[in-house]
Amino acid sequence: MKRIFSYRNLAYLAMAVVATLIAFHPAAQEMMPDRIDGLSIICAGMLVNKETVANLFISLKTTFNNAFNAAPSVWEKIAMKVPSTTGQNDYAWLSKFPRMRKWIGEKTIKSLEASKYTIVNDDFEATVEVDRNDIDDDNLGIYAPQAQMAGESAKQLPDEIVMDLVNGAMTSRCFDGQYFIDSNHPVKLADGTVGVVSNKGTKALSAASQVAAIASFGAARAAMRKFKDDEGRPLNITPNVLLVGPGLGDIARLLMTNDRLDDGKANPYKNTAEVVEDARITSDTAWFLLDTTKPVKPFIYQERKAPVFVQQTDPQADDVFDRKKFKFGAEARAAGGYGFWQLAYGSDGTVP
Repeated sequence: MKRIFSYRNLAYLAMAVVATLIAFHPAAQEMMPDRIDGLSIICAGMLVNKETVANLFISLKTTFNNAFNAAPSVWEKIAMKVPSTTGQNDYAWLSKFPRMRKWIGEKTIKSLEASKYTIVNDDFEATVEVDRNDIDDDNLGIYAPQAQMAGESAKQLPDEIVMDLVNGAMTSRCFDGQYFIDSNHPVKLADGTVGVVSNKGTKALSAASQVAAIASFGAARAAMRKFKDDEGRPLNITPNVLLVGPGLGDIARLLMTNDRLDDGKANPYKNTAEVVEDARITSDTAWFLLDTTKPVKPFIYQERKAPVFVQQTDPQADDVFDRKKFKFGAEARAAGGYGFWQLAYGSDGTVP
């Protein structure tokens, strides 16, 4: 005899009968106190119940975590992480660069400036909806790539925050009230008067000739090494990172790796800095020279809540009841800001 039902279909039919009895027979309902949570939606693809949904989201969380751990990240090369325990952090301490001095008489206290530099934490999220019908129909493969992308995005949140700081370095203010990259940072001179120091240039990064390299990279390096504290002592700045966008990646690598420049002359800057290239830098001409050798870095990544996987799987939730939508994704609380401007030099690259 020709078999009409497969064993799988017979099983589904049996479960449908049981579900119907539970739904309409009072005695059966009394025997099943967890009926609301455990009652299954019987369909042609998958049995949808609390356990099924839980297992699905465990799988999505695993996929998310694997993508999170595997995603590349560069922000730690140029920024420091500062833990945050409140809605915002105050960085008035950046107004003073503490240095050891000879102790004669009373100690000289590095008091904080009256001006404030506060970084307020922001909320971040990435959310994906899971349609209950896709669970019914066993059509879940479409969600694994979304979980992967959410994990990668969560891992790179600090990169996004820090590179936004880089893009705004010439138009956003730091602790001294000036733009982070600016031509007139106020400093106290050795004679007690106030002067200005620039950490901003206009020369295009170039490896076309030794003269051009000295006028661009060399000038930035020399300027940084001359930076002094508020008592007139050299800060011993050590530029070690050349930060560029895709438009300058090749020039930067050539300048840092070639023995000779395009004019055939010796390259005095070979291996003097590590090239960090990031596609999130929007300018094709701007470039930055950084000192990341010190405890304080040029940029700050402030973390209140690290990116974490979140989910909404309650079958009784309004979105599930009204719209058939479960949810998963990532949440975080963080912000970014600027550290010591003395640790950075930037050029808009507008002058050949």
